[in-house]
Amino acid sequence: MRVLFLFCLLVFWAGVKAADVNILNYGAKGDGRTLNTLCIQQAIDACNQSGGGKVFFPAGAYLSGTIELKDNVTLHIQKGATLLGSTDIEAYRNLDPFTEGLGINVGWALLVAVDRKNIGIEGAGTIDGQGSKLKAAHILKDTRPEGQRWGRRPFLLRVVRCTDVHVKDITLKYAGAWTSHYFQSKDIRIEHLKIVSVGVAHNDGIGIDGCQDVVIRNCDVVSGDDALVFKTTSSKMACKNINVTGLRLKSNQAGIKMGTESMAGFENIRISGCVINDTRNGGIKLLSVDGAQIKNVWISDIKMNNIRTPILLRLGSRLSVFRKGQDVQQQTGRFENVVLKNITAVSADSTQLRSASGILITGVPQHKITGITLEQIRIELPGGGTAGEAEAVVPEAVSQYPEVKTFGPVIPAYGLWLRHAKDIRIKNLELRTKKADQRPAVFMEDVQQAQLTQCRFRAPGNPGSIIKIKESGAISLEQIEATAEAKSVVDADAVSAAGIRYKKNR
Repeated sequence: MRVLFLFCLLVFWAGVKAADVNILNYGAKGDGRTLNTLCIQQAIDACNQSGGGKVFFPAGAYLSGTIELKDNVTLHIQKGATLLGSTDIEAYRNLDPFTEGLGINVGWALLVAVDRKNIGIEGAGTIDGQGSKLKAAHILKDTRPEGQRWGRRPFLLRVVRCTDVHVKDITLKYAGAWTSHYFQSKDIRIEHLKIVSVGVAHNDGIGIDGCQDVVIRNCDVVSGDDALVFKTTSSKMACKNINVTGLRLKSNQAGIKMGTESMAGFENIRISGCVINDTRNGGIKLLSVDGAQIKNVWISDIKMNNIRTPILLRLGSRLSVFRKGQDVQQQTGRFENVVLKNITAVSADSTQLRSASGILITGVPQHKITGITLEQIRIELPGGGTAGEAEAVVPEAVSQYPEVKTFGPVIPAYGLWLRHAKDIRIKNLELRTKKADQRPAVFMEDVQQAQLTQCRFRAPGNPGSIIKIKESGAISLEQIEATAEAKSVVDADAVSAAGIRYKKNR
């Protein structure tokens, strides 16, 4: 009885300490004009100090600068309520400064949590950063070039070194820079999120930066920059144990991107059942250019439509450091057990390249990209490549920012371009073009141990070859079908010819 009494007493006191609060009780005004930063922060602090609970935003538009989430507090933004970002750049604070992939100092935010636990944002309401209005006001005071000043504008949501985070049902709109950024945090659940964030540059949608034990599901993202992006701006914590399902993505840049900043690894990541539409700079891009190991990454059951360059996989040696004084330069990274399976894509008619290409996979001369499997991939391309483009020499760009255009303007294959690679397995690949293309379907250079099995190349034209191979070895070609009237199925130089194994090709 005594134990039961003490237990009941503890439950009672826990219930007394936890307290939901309403921001109206702290003087907030939902008129869209009154700056409520202090009132909202007082409500959050009071909720935290009383043991935690929910901070309610009733219907209205609540103008604010930077507000900070505290332990055990969930913001509940009700239907008809909007947390509205101020258009005054001075209303924002930077609680965790860092440098992003283009070398710009960033980190200011409207809503931020640093070193917190058990926090959340929920409800049928909206967080609106007023990005375009903010930019218009900002450039009147800041005369630097836009490429330098954009970093001063605030992210919409930042979660830094937090544990037990949930974000669900909310709508995020029109950030001044990145829409949401989760850094070195654990136990994150993002569900039924809607993002519409366009109008200014660098409007990434969901940004996962060195986070672990993450679930993202059933979200809709329309973003001005990458829709779903994984980064590691520090070498101290990998992106690890992440499961993504059921996303619908649209972007002015990439649909799914990994590694623009890539100091620590990307491990045990599964992305499935997603739809990507209308991206202007890539469908799926996996990149290690600052030292990251990309290991045990599975991307499957993806449908892409109107995509500029469906797939880019890149191992490079840019080796940047993003948190100056806190980190050191890494060695070149590697790929291991990366699988892309059951993916369909329809390319846009106009792409970043002069003539569209479907899949780009490349390492650098001293570091081959390895351990990649592509299976059940079907890509439709516009075609139109010329015989002259089949002879194009692609720049190495060893230390440059990793983008499709970095390797342009021409790729010497319409389907698969593979360079500086090893241990590559490709099975059941189908490539189609709408118009004739005079480039080979596949171009390999400096490739070892590659298998192409059950590949079908449905492109009209009269190319010199279907597959062109240079300076490579241990290449297996099995059940290769092509419709083009090529001069030869395989064009291999003397170094490569002896190391090619053929089986049942026609």
